[in-house]
Amino acid sequence: MRSIFKNFMNGILAIVPIILVIYVIYKTFMFLDSILGNVLKPFLKESYIPGIGLLTTLVLITFLGWLSTRFITGSIIRLVDRLLEKIPFVKTIYSVIKDTVHSFLGDKKSFSKVALVTVPGTNMKSLGFITSDNLQVFHETLSEHVAVYIPQTFQVAGFTFLIPVADIEILDVKPEDAMKFILSGGMTSVNGEKNGKQNSR
Repeated sequence: MRSIFKNFMNGILAIVPIILVIYVIYKTFMFLDSILGNVLKPFLKESYIPGIGLLTTLVLITFLGWLSTRFITGSIIRLVDRLLEKIPFVKTIYSVIKDTVHSFLGDKKSFSKVALVTVPGTNMKSLGFITSDNLQVFHETLSEHVAVYIPQTFQVAGFTFLIPVADIEILDVKPEDAMKFILSGGMTSVNGEKNGKQNSR
C-alpha cells in the first residue's frame, strides 16, 4: 500500500508541473492567437490555421515598431502619445501601462536590482526589487530614498515602500532567481534547486 501511495505521489510530482506548464502555454497561445485571429477567421473561414492570428500579431507589432523609427510615422505616434497624456483619466491609465511596459522591456528596466531590506524594529530581512531611484519629484526629503517593490509569496500582489538608500543592500543575484525564491516561499533557491534537498545533504 505504501508503495502504491509513493508511486502515486511520484506521479503527481513528475506530471502535474508538466501539465500545468502545457496548460498555461496553451491558454497564452490561444489568447494571443485570438487577438487578430477572431478578425481573420471570417475572411479565411475553413482555411484558417491556429497560429495565424499570433503570427499576424507579431508581424504587425514588428511593422509598427519599424514605422515608429521613421520620421513621418514616428512623429504621428509621438503626437498620439502626447495627446493621450493630456486627456483626463485616460492619461492616468495610459501612463501606468506605458511605464509598466517600459520598465520590463525598455532600455532602463526596473526589477533589475535585487534589494535586501531590514524589517523595521526586527532583525528579519526581506527581498525586494528597486523600481525607481528618482523620488525627489514627489518631495525633496525623498532625495536619498528609493522605491522598493516587495512581492508577496504565491501571488503577483505586493507592496511598494520608499526606503532610505542607506537601509538597503543591493544583492548580486539575478532578478529571475530572486523572484522565483520569493514567489515559491523560499522553496526554490537561487540556483534552481529545492532548498529541502540542499538542507538534507
